[in-house]
Amino acid sequence: MKGADIQFHRSKRLDIAICLNLPIALIFLPAADIPTFVGEGRCDIGITGKDQVMESNVDVDLGLDLRFGKCKLQIQVPRNGPYKKPEELIGKTIVSTFVNLTKQYFEKLEGVKPGEPLKTKIKYVGGSVEASCALGVGDAIVDLVESGETMKAAGLHPIETVLSTSAHLIVSKHPSHPELVEVIKSRMEGLLAAQKYVLCNYNAPRNKLPELLKVTPGRRAATVSPLEDDDWVAVSSMIQRSDMANILDQLKSLGASDILVFEISNCRV
Repeated sequence: MKGADIQFHRSKRLDIAICLNLPIALIFLPAADIPTFVGEGRCDIGITGKDQVMESNVDVDLGLDLRFGKCKLQIQVPRNGPYKKPEELIGKTIVSTFVNLTKQYFEKLEGVKPGEPLKTKIKYVGGSVEASCALGVGDAIVDLVESGETMKAAGLHPIETVLSTSAHLIVSKHPSHPELVEVIKSRMEGLLAAQKYVLCNYNAPRNKLPELLKVTPGRRAATVSPLEDDDWVAVSSMIQRSDMANILDQLKSLGASDILVFEISNCRV
């Protein structure tokens, strides 16, 4: 929110705040409730996990992957247990907070037709799902895993990934203020692009320019400016942060000089 310049002050005792620089009210809700509020049109947009949206079975637009909160919804079984494949769990008891996604997965696995009963028993637990197998509540669990350390500590290991998830900006199918939704979405897109890219500037010999531009083509095209020395030009191009070191090495080896990299705090692309 800070990166998108959505300014607000939230009181410790309140779950609602008024934006100071846009006509927006912010409501702070549990992640699992947000898809329902947005799906029913009570809120225009929301930020929550893709897993929560899929679990809720609500009709919203998954407007934008915000690329944080990445984790996996996995089937986990006891490390020293008898189960090696998901098919071996048919007819067993599966414990999860995500009962709808778990049911949908095992319906496909069993090939169950609409209206037919499911052989596998799906049991709901609201928290500490990883303890279910050790306590004899279930034969396996379906739960969110980030690093996997908690599951390892509980003696579990994954045999299948049901869903890969991250935080998303979700949008109502019928927003009451679509123009504001587009403003917020555009700001978030600019922030994500700024996180993904850096700005690379360098001086290039004119006779090496075609080769250098293959390394730094830019999103649409690089900016090439003349220098007082007719044999040289200045190049400015957005490059991916994740490949920055390799790109700088290539530029240097091809004859570029005065290579500089600048952070992008925000942008519109």
